[in-house]
Amino acid sequence: MVKTSAGGSGRVSIAGLLCLSPGEVGQVFYRTRVHRGRRGERRSLSEADYITLLDHVHQRLGAPMIVIWDGANTHLSARMRALVEARSWLTVIRLPAHAPELNPAEGIWSRLKARLANQVITTLDDLLRLVHDGMRDIQRHPDLAAGFLAQTGMTLEPEIPWPP
Repeated sequence: MVKTSAGGSGRVSIAGLLCLSPGEVGQVFYRTRVHRGRRGERRSLSEADYITLLDHVHQRLGAPMIVIWDGANTHLSARMRALVEARSWLTVIRLPAHAPELNPAEGIWSRLKARLANQVITTLDDLLRLVHDGMRDIQRHPDLAAGFLAQTGMTLEPEIPWPP
């Protein structure tokens, strides 16, 4: 929750996808939602927000997708399971509980948070602008995607059993 000097409070929620394919340059996609603290307003991204992002990325990439998700409540809901099952091009794999070190997207959030540190934010719109600027900066440096994956110790290259 962000309290602003303008008297209001609220939050900016963000979902991001780090898209990696062997031999390709990585790409980062994201979606934001501003929550202004109004009565009855949802305080987080909804299943519809996540599936809209996935649909958009699928259209941009034009290929089947394997999504690796953490255990966020929205990712685990019955509604989300139904939305995922309705998409033949989408496969979801769950990360183990409490394993942020295996999630390459954590590199995105770490870099974005470092950029937001020590900023003067007086309104939610200021925060939203800074988030968009930070995410666009990450998107302009596709070499970061490989680094975010490398931080997890994982690779896109399959291991060859030995002996062959």
